[in-house]
Amino acid sequence: MGLAWNGTALEVTRREFPTNRGGLCRKGWTAAELLVAPDRLTSPLMRQTRGEPLRPVSWETAIARVVSTIARVQEEHGRDAIGVFGGGGLTNEKAYALGKFARVVLRTKHIDYNGRFCMASAAVASQRAFGVDRGLPFPVADIPAAEAILLVGANPAETMPPLVQYFDEQRTRGGRLIVADPRRTATAAMASTHLQLAPGTDAALANGLLHVAIRDRLIDGEFIAARTSGFDAVRQVVASYWPDRAERITGVPAKKIVEAAHFLGEATTAMVMTARGPEQQSRGVDNVLAFINLALALGHAGKPHCGFGCITGQGNGQGGREHGQKSDQLPGYRRIDNPAHREHVASVWGVHAADLPGPGRSATEMLGDLGEEGGVRVLLVMGSNLVVSTPNARTLQPRLDKLDLLVVADLFLSETAERADVVLPACQWAEEEGTMTNLEGRLLYRRAALAPPGDSRSDLQILALLAQGLGRGQFISDVPEEVFDELRRCSAGAVADYAGITYDRLRRGEALFWPCPSDAHAGTPRLFLERFATRTDGPVFTPSSTRARPSNRTRSIRCT
Repeated sequence: MGLAWNGTALEVTRREFPTNRGGLCRKGWTAAELLVAPDRLTSPLMRQTRGEPLRPVSWETAIARVVSTIARVQEEHGRDAIGVFGGGGLTNEKAYALGKFARVVLRTKHIDYNGRFCMASAAVASQRAFGVDRGLPFPVADIPAAEAILLVGANPAETMPPLVQYFDEQRTRGGRLIVADPRRTATAAMASTHLQLAPGTDAALANGLLHVAIRDRLIDGEFIAARTSGFDAVRQVVASYWPDRAERITGVPAKKIVEAAHFLGEATTAMVMTARGPEQQSRGVDNVLAFINLALALGHAGKPHCGFGCITGQGNGQGGREHGQKSDQLPGYRRIDNPAHREHVASVWGVHAADLPGPGRSATEMLGDLGEEGGVRVLLVMGSNLVVSTPNARTLQPRLDKLDLLVVADLFLSETAERADVVLPACQWAEEEGTMTNLEGRLLYRRAALAPPGDSRSDLQILALLAQGLGRGQFISDVPEEVFDELRRCSAGAVADYAGITYDRLRRGEALFWPCPSDAHAGTPRLFLERFATRTDGPVFTPSSTRARPSNRTRSIRCT
């Protein structure tokens, strides 16, 4: 998008770009309004005790309060008494710096982010099957060339409108769009086939489709034998999901299941994509693995215009989960419990690997015992609105009130910020430089267009101020390009390798997708064409049964 002054106000302008082709959703077109909203936070706010109103204070006062409380609590309860919670809307630089801040400045193991409530199931499933988690292993421009597409639990017509043009083009070319969704959404209404399954029966539908594919000899035996492992175990599981049984479980007519399996199996090129529908369930990983099994068995992986993909939701949902916000992860998808990974990252950070904390608890676990003995007693929240987006948010609110200190960096006085002891005013998208990574693994460079209002600061500046106050300021830079260059070194040689991606290349307009291991590398828009990322050079089938009963109710989880 672009930003322009129309004579009376700022407005977002159309800009041609390979992904959205000049289109934006409603949130994008109205984004400029937030830049000048009258209720923007422009100075730090603080209260001395709970129950008092928040009052404006200086940055020196606010930072001093946070620093002194952290020091006291860590002395009394240990380093892990401090927790950090991030978000999928932070730039790559901020997500990376937040993870480093937690592990090097605070030296706590407790950091996680709101992507746990969105993408975690798909991420785990993709890593288990393919050895890598990138939302789409192909650019969205490949979608129209797929003869058949199965879209599961996604409604891009309402949640991601710019993406719909690719599905429209796919159908215009004669392709089949199959949508699996309990509701007749706007996306389901435009589909060639709507599989209206009962909530909670996603894996049964995938197994039913695969049963038909095996029975009717639609699978790609040569691909399975040459490039995969574990298929026999999956074959045994899906043998009991004949169409009539799958219909009884899912509510989808057997005839439609057979029809959809043939559309996918007889297509030369096909894609299978999931979104929050099958993922945000108690057995979300199993659900996603079941659809991965289907794509693999049909041979629709590792080939042009084919593949399994996950539609990422948040603005930087992809980049936000790659660089160290997760409790068990280091930058580039390195593992914090892997000695070699720890050594590499520690060497870039200038610390001893032994000084890095081990894996922390997941978001739900960390938030579950806030304020309790042995739990987090001081929480820093950046880029997330926990009171709105957390599952069982009503039970979270009293736990937030038990904290010794709640610190929130935000643009507005959100529901979570209203409960904070210290609120730090942050910058918005047009007020700071940085990069984001979209669902294709494409790096997007964002220039700063405006000065931030009042006395607000960027999240990088906030982290740098806190690090200085804690006596470890040498570890955190507030210059985005410096942070990105360090991120590149940390990710070098990892699965999500950004080593060859630079601000200069992005400013020149190069289309760069990770992995991009060197300055001479052109990036990787399509994964798996030559090899898969698994150690055995082949994706892994994983049996996915349906022990859970289908539910007549669904739970909505919003991500901020």
